[in-house]
Amino acid sequence: MTADTKSAGPTVLVAAGGTGGHLFPAEALAAALAKRNVAVALATDARAARHAGAFAAAGIHIIPSATVRGRNPFSLAKTGALLGFGVLKAWLKLPRIKPAVVVGFGGYPSIPPLLAAVSRGIPTVIHEQNAVMGRANRMLAPKVRAIATGFAGILNREPALAAKATHTGNPVRPAVIAAASTPYPELDTTGSLRLLVFGGSQGARVMADVVPLAIEKLEPHLQMRLKIIQQAREEDIARVREIYARLNVPAKIEPFFKDLPAVMAASHLIVARSGASTVAELTAIGRPGILVPLPHALDQDQHHNAGVLVEAGGAIRLPQTEFTPDRLAAEIAALAAEPLRLTGMAAAAKKAGAIDASDRLADLVLRVAGITK
Repeated sequence: MTADTKSAGPTVLVAAGGTGGHLFPAEALAAALAKRNVAVALATDARAARHAGAFAAAGIHIIPSATVRGRNPFSLAKTGALLGFGVLKAWLKLPRIKPAVVVGFGGYPSIPPLLAAVSRGIPTVIHEQNAVMGRANRMLAPKVRAIATGFAGILNREPALAAKATHTGNPVRPAVIAAASTPYPELDTTGSLRLLVFGGSQGARVMADVVPLAIEKLEPHLQMRLKIIQQAREEDIARVREIYARLNVPAKIEPFFKDLPAVMAASHLIVARSGASTVAELTAIGRPGILVPLPHALDQDQHHNAGVLVEAGGAIRLPQTEFTPDRLAAEIAALAAEPLRLTGMAAAAKKAGAIDASDRLADLVLRVAGITK
């Protein structure tokens, strides 16, 4: 997995790691560049490397990294040392990879490759997926040549950064682009209502705690209309299934769905977190959501992400403190009684999307690298 990249043509080094929220848009960019016969190498950390199987990279390079997890001097010193070691390793690898440009997708694993590239004078680009800039990108932003953003206007108050920013949208995987051609399913006040529930790549316990109890509070005539697909952690699956079985509500409960974009496209309503990838996929496919932002994020990025879709008219945002069985049941019942409202929310969500974000980002990356395709 750490073989050096050798290509007759130009190579783009993509730096991404940590979570699917960073890897998915990097994967989408790689696919867009591959269509232009540009080789892509991936720099990532050991944790993310386990999830990079779908990444069509010419080479995968493991670069040491660390995330700030505490403010005590020992923790900060350890993080700084690991990042410094990662910068050194990336600096030594770059002459062998010979990238025309290095693109970072946020998260601390992107810091060492980007800093090493800056020190060697290699063109650099960062992509910010969220509606508020994350800490790693915030540190890198003054040093890189170009900034791509998933949401418009996030740097309007910072003229120096805004001058090198381009709104590309958030790249989505090919499976999402394929699902985006699926029309919103027909819906009326008596037919099936397909509800999808998920909480990010690792699941979210709050969904298992709240959603089944909310369904239990619905009127029987509405329960009879529901068809539910829900992601749950392994330890929560049995209790979630038991509640739906007792209610005679058809439900498929799994820890992970490989075909999630297709499942999203087949749904009338989605209850989910509001990570950047989730919001990008909701808008690309065009599906209404009840979004529950992760409450403890330092930058409240999910709160802001959801706010963009709420402002567009495509979602309802429920802070986790308000995400109760009673409140969720009320929201679902109100939406089920107004199919035209759900259809309008779906259209508003799709209007807010950028289905060509991968190509727009690829164009920017190649411009910065001085490559004409």
